[in-house]
Amino acid sequence: MKLTTWDPFREMEAVLDRYRPARGVASNEEITRSDWYPSVDVSETDAAFHIHAELPGVKKDDIKVTVHDGILTLSGQRENVHEQKDKKVHRVERSFGSFRRSFTLPDNVQGEDVQANFQDGVLEVDIPKVEKQKPKQVEVQVK
Repeated sequence: MKLTTWDPFREMEAVLDRYRPARGVASNEEITRSDWYPSVDVSETDAAFHIHAELPGVKKDDIKVTVHDGILTLSGQRENVHEQKDKKVHRVERSFGSFRRSFTLPDNVQGEDVQANFQDGVLEVDIPKVEKQKPKQVEVQVK
């Protein structure tokens, strides 16, 4: 029997996804395939957006960060270390298996310049902003 923690936000996300237009890789099917969702903080400075994801127990080689069609996706796998036949496990509260978190990027970022760093179970992703172009006034000659 697999124990999972009830996450009310997962259900809310499923309801909201019915009304959001499907865009790129963030489809309902991919959202429901995840076994768990890491905690993520998203912050913003004048120069960039910053994502801080807690991934304890996940190996660096098991993490994938992609940008496709304006969507940033964090995905990976955390192995179950309790699958040992010589132990009797009384409680498992940590989640294991695959995870996937997707974020729609605003128009003012450069997806090609995203940088990610993983250290001590924390994934840091920096998404630089582009400078806003000032509207130019163009004078058109009338003939």
